[in-house]
Parts: sequence; C-alpha cells; structure tokens
Amino acid sequence: MTRNRWIAVALVAAVAVVGVGGYVAWDQLLRGDEVAPLSLSSPSPAAAGATAAPTGAAEPTAAGEAATPAPTSAAQSATPGAGTAGTPDALAGAWTVTDGSVVGYRVREQLGGVTALTDAVGRTSDVTGAATLAAAGASVQVTDASFTADVTTLTSDNDRRDGRIRQMGLESDTYPEASFVLTAPVDVPAEALGGAAVPVTLGGDLTIHGVTKAVTIPAEARLADGVIEVVGSLTFPFADFGMTPPSVGDFVKVEPDATLEFLLRLAQG
Repeated sequence: MTRNRWIAVALVAAVAVVGVGGYVAWDQLLRGDEVAPLSLSSPSPAAAGATAAPTGAAEPTAAGEAATPAPTSAAQSATPGAGTAGTPDALAGAWTVTDGSVVGYRVREQLGGVTALTDAVGRTSDVTGAATLAAAGASVQVTDASFTADVTTLTSDNDRRDGRIRQMGLESDTYPEASFVLTAPVDVPAEALGGAAVPVTLGGDLTIHGVTKAVTIPAEARLADGVIEVVGSLTFPFADFGMTPPSVGDFVKVEPDATLEFLLRLAQG
C-alpha cells in the first residue's frame, strides 16, 4: 500500500474514532430521555364534580314551596376538597409542601451541531417549604411563600449525567440548594377552590447556583382532594445564574437555555 493510501486510511480511522468517541460521550453522558412535562394530577371523581356553590345554598324545591337551606356538616365547611369546594375562610392559614412535590430541569442537547431528538430531564422530590393563604372575598390570596429544593438529589435516566452536573453547569456539589421566595401576593380565582385549574403568576426571587434573580413564573393552580397543586415552568439562559452549559468538548453541546419545572403540592397545617 502506498504512503498516500496509508495516510488516507489513517485519516478515515481517526475520523471514525472521533465520531464514535463523540457518540459514546453523548450516549453515556448526556443522551436525552423522553419525559413528559409536569402536570396537575387528576382529582378524584368526587372532587372533580364539586361545585363552588356557597355553603348552605338552597336545595331545589317544588313550585310554590319555600326554599330551605341545604344541611351542612361542620366537617364539610372546614375541609376543602373531598367532594366539596373549599371556602376562603376554611382555606386561610399555613399550607406546607407534601408528598408528590417535584422540582427539576429540562435542557436541550446537540451532537455535532445536530439537535438531539430528546431532552435531558432531571428531577427531585426533596422539596420543602410553605405558603400562607388569606381569605379575600369569594377567593383567597397567597400572601407569602418560600420553597427550597435539594438539587444534589436531582436524578435523570443516566447516572453519569447526574454526576456531571454536580461539577459542571449547576455545580450542585458547591451549590446544593435552589429556592424561590414569593415577593408579590398572588390572587387565586374562586374557580380554583372548586377544583378548576386556573392560571396564576408567581413573582419572586429565584436562587440557583448561588445567584438570585427576580423572576415572573407563569403557572396553574387548583384545590383538589384537600391539596393545593401548583405547576409551572420557567426557561432562562444558563448565563443568567452564572452557569456554563455542561457541554462535552466539541462532541456534545448543551443549548444555552435551561428550563426549571415544578409541581408543588401543599397540605393545610
């Protein structure tokens, strides 16, 4: 084989090794996983069928008969969800994060300049926090709230990715917590108290990677089965929080924006 042919074969082999190496890096470290966005749960049939009629509303009567107030037990008036709509006075007070709450990230990856077919998604259920509600006429208002997630426990479908973000991008070994503190009251429409999902806007201070930014997060909220649920997401540039996308050389590129996703479930007390 001539010298030129040897050189050509060597170049082809080198390109193949680089290509395979790049694919392995993507496949083993940062391949995306198809995970649906977080969403509100499906309420029980009893809660889903609840109406927002005020406690003690008149029962239907035959023509010409006087309407009589519907009987209401103390449990019904004090307990939201569970087949009845919550009343503002009954909902006022402290609500604490409970089981089923999730916080996570979603990022888009590229291999060799070609957008990957799936996103990389990591989530944790290590979420704590609380909110305070106050009665406001026929609805309620969230007067203050704060939530914290332990980002060292973020888990995706790939252990190598999970280990990588502990040192790159999020650097969770150095910055183990992310938090959100509400800075503006949130008015919750009365429909949400009867189990309907309603849009709300959460204005507050978001801290990630040790950097705090004022943000406005679009979300949905509702009361169902005695639990307040709030789901939302916020997309932002890594650079806003002093982070660099956790890319792998020239083989794998993570796009410059990341998405925070959350589902908060709050129980009274």
